[in-house]
Amino acid sequence: MNSSVYLFSVDIDYHIFQQHYSGAASTVVVRTDNGLTLQLPASRLRPYLSQLGVKGRFRLTVDEQNRFKSLEQIG
Repeated sequence: MNSSVYLFSVDIDYHIFQQHYSGAASTVVVRTDNGLTLQLPASRLRPYLSQLGVKGRFRLTVDEQNRFKSLEQIG
């Protein structure tokens, strides 16, 4: 069973993320360190929301069909 790992940074202000999460836009588009563009459900980033917003480095792991396996904040 193979999986793929993508690393990326996120810097979204609190009020902007709230608009995404509340339905104005249900997805967040990120660019990985190697230049790929990924679209994630905003709900996947919700656990990382603070008063400042969603900020930091993340590692996304997907399975061989590109289905979500895990997302973790790494910095």
